[in-house]
Amino acid sequence: MRVVGVDVGLRRIGLARSDATAVLASPWRTLAATGRPETDADLIAAAVASLDDPLQAIVLGHPRKLDGSATHLTAHVEAVAAALRARVGVPVVLQDERLTSREAEMRLAERERSWRKRKDKLDAAAAAVMLQDYLDALSD
Repeated sequence: MRVVGVDVGLRRIGLARSDATAVLASPWRTLAATGRPETDADLIAAAVASLDDPLQAIVLGHPRKLDGSATHLTAHVEAVAAALRARVGVPVVLQDERLTSREAEMRLAERERSWRKRKDKLDAAAAAVMLQDYLDALSD
C-alpha cells in the first residue's frame, strides 16, 4: 500500500508517493495551490484518487519554526488537513517538516544547475524528503 506525502504552500502543493511497499519515497507532482484550505483539499483528494494502488495514509508536512513554534503556514496546513480528512477514507497525518525544503534544495542543486528547473521541482522534492522521514520512522 502506498503513502502520499504533501508539502502544502500558498502557491504550490508538492506531492510525493511511496513505492508499493511503503519503504521509498519519490517526488510525484506539483499542483497549483489556491491558498484556500477547502479547495486545496479538493485538489489533493483528486490527485490521490488518480492513484491505482490502495492508499495507506496521506502525510502532510506540518510547518514549524526550529524552536517548535507555529509559522505563518501552520494554521493553513492544519485547516487543509481537517478538510482532507472529510474527503478521503484514509488517515491524514501531520509530520514535522522542519528543514525539508532546505534538504530538498541541496539535493536538487547537486543534479540540476538551473535555478528555474530546480524551483519547478522543489515542492515535490520537499514532499519526498518529508515522506521519507515519515516512512523511516515507521520502520524503526
